[in-house]
This record gives sequence, structure tokens and C-alpha cells, in this order.
Amino acid sequence: MTDGWPEPMKEGTVSVTGYPMYYRICGPRDARETVLCMHGGPGGTHDYLQPIADLSRDGYRVVFYDQLGCGRSARITDTSLFTLEHNVLEVEELRRTLDLGRIHLFGSSYGGTLALAYTLAHPEAVRTLTTAGGVADIPFATEEMRRWISELPPPVQAVLHRGQETGQFDTPEYEAAMMEFYRRHVCRLWPWPPPVTYTLDNLSRPVYLYMNGPNEFTIVGTIKDLRFVDRLGAIRAPTLVTGGRYDEVSPRVAEQIARAIPGAELEIFAQSSHMPFWEERTMYLSRFRRFLAAHRETDPAVGNPARPPGPSTNHRPI
Repeated sequence: MTDGWPEPMKEGTVSVTGYPMYYRICGPRDARETVLCMHGGPGGTHDYLQPIADLSRDGYRVVFYDQLGCGRSARITDTSLFTLEHNVLEVEELRRTLDLGRIHLFGSSYGGTLALAYTLAHPEAVRTLTTAGGVADIPFATEEMRRWISELPPPVQAVLHRGQETGQFDTPEYEAAMMEFYRRHVCRLWPWPPPVTYTLDNLSRPVYLYMNGPNEFTIVGTIKDLRFVDRLGAIRAPTLVTGGRYDEVSPRVAEQIARAIPGAELEIFAQSSHMPFWEERTMYLSRFRRFLAAHRETDPAVGNPARPPGPSTNHRPI
């Protein structure tokens, strides 16, 4: 093990759209199938997705990367590149450069948004699609975050509303109130696992502020009006939509996506918020493994892969 990452591990950079992009690969060199993981933010790092690397012990090649402008990749400053469309271009160039073939795609938070958009743009490259707290309708997700805020203790609500009115998001009082929301709806483990803390402490502020806004529930950046849920019916890849009962991207958002994608499976984890792969790690990875196994590559020596299970009913929508 290396800082919690399973071995063998390979890391480095490759040129993507003319800039060095960092990647990390866990799993056997002769793995037949690849899980490509997309982090959130926009502006985060791949580090908080570490639990997904556990799949490498099942023979998968698990690939992580930092989007351009983020983490260990080139800290580009050209805001014309801070777009969902450019992020899709980055994924396709990375996939081709690393020769990953058809991929099992996993995206968390904004990474889930990116995974949905990539699948629409490059359906031939996607074997399966899994989202965790993904969004295809930012205005609706924002409404749901406001609903969560309305359930916070009144003094906390008052501080958050005052910050929204004044635009002062960096006072100790506001940051404490914001943390109350995060501890309920971003990650309910406390203390947070070190990789989660690392990602939140190392957000690319230029990317995050430009595309998202000052915090998770104040989405005033360029993605604020992003909505493409009406296009999701074109997705044909087997899809697993996951989220947490207390997810800032609420179960209603997950349900919206699952309803829009033909045959999509939905799983809501009862004790989790935005990071069920940490909060209910064993259960989450067990569910993910079953989904991947049901859609593994056909082996001529074995025959057809197992039939996929029907839609899950193990969820409690709010």
C-alpha cells in the first residue's frame, strides 16, 4: 500500500490538448477492463476518489486523473478552457493517449455531470456508466440544496442567508455555518478521511469560482444554468445512478437522472451524503462490483456475460 493506494501503481503526466495532465493507474498491467474515474468540483482533485481504487484488487485497471487547471495537472489560467465541453475533450484525448479502449466510466459530483456529457458525446467509448451525486440539471440541484438549507437550525440559516445578501463568504461565522452544511450533506464521517480533506483544501479556486461559485450551495458560476437532462434518453450504456440519503445533490436529483436514462438502475445509500463510497464504503463497492460484473466484457471462452439485474428498489427517496 502507498498512502492508502493499492499497488501496483503507475503515475505520470501525458500531453492533453497541449498541456500536461496528471494520471494515476492502479491495477494489474494485463487488466482487460478499465474503470476511468472523474472527480468533482469543478476544480477538485482525484484524491478523494481513493476508495474506487479498491476495484483494482478485482482485476480492473482503475484510472484517475486531475482535470486541467486542477491538482497535479497544468494550472492553466485561460478561462475559455473552463467549460464542460473542454472537459469532455480532455477525457477523450486522455482515453486515446493512454489507450484505454472502451471504459467503465465513474463520475462523482461534477465528475458525474462530466461522465453523462462524455457518454452522450462518445457513446462508442463507454461500456458502462456510473454516477455518484451527479447532476444534469443544475437549477434543480440548486433548488434541492436550498431545501436542505431550510432544514438547518434557524441560527445557521440566518448566517447563510446574511452571507448571500452581503456577498461576504469568508467570515469565520459564515465558514462555520457553511461547515455545518458540509458535515451534513457533503461527508458525514468526522473527522473527514485525509484524502477528502486534501481535495477540499486543494481546490483550484480559479476553476471553482469561475465555473461553480464560492461554495457548494452558491452556484453562480458559468454552470449555473446548465441543464441537459432532456438529452439523457439517448444514453444506451448500462447505467448505475447512486447517491446518499442526505446528499447535497439530493435523491430527487438522482431519481431525475435515473428516470431519464432507459433501463438505469438507482441506488440511494441510507447513511450517506455526497460521498457514499467513503461513508458506506463496503456496501457501496459491493454494489458497484455487482454492477460491473453484470456488464463485463464477453469472453469467448466463457460465453455471454451475466444478465444485468433489474432496477434496484433498495433506496428511500425523500
